[in-house]
Amino acid sequence: MSTVTPLPVAQFVRIAETARASVSFVLDGVEVEALAGDTLLTAILTQQRHVRRSEFGGEPRAGFCLIGACQDCWVRCEDGTRLRACSTPLRAGMRVLTQIDSDNEGGAQ
Repeated sequence: MSTVTPLPVAQFVRIAETARASVSFVLDGVEVEALAGDTLLTAILTQQRHVRRSEFGGEPRAGFCLIGACQDCWVRCEDGTRLRACSTPLRAGMRVLTQIDSDNEGGAQ
C-alpha cells in the first residue's frame, strides 16, 4: 500500500501577503483569481503546476530562473501576443493561454 502524498494542484502556495485585493483573469478559458501586484507567473502557478508545455517535446515547464533571464516562461494572450510571465504584471481581465496547439501558432518564435 502506497503512502505517497498527492501533489497539490498549484505549484506555488501563498503563505503571506494574502490581504491584497483579488484580480480576476482568464487562464486557458477559465476565469480565476490572483492578487493585485502578482506577476503573471505567480498568478498562473498559484492555479496550476506549470506555466506552459515545451514546444520541443511537450514536457511541462514551470519557469526556470523566475527572474527574466532564461526565456522559459513565455505564454500567450488569446490575441496571440507573447508575454514573459515572470516579468509581466497581472492585469484584471487578462486572457492567457498556457496550452497552445503548435499547429496553430502561425510561425511563432
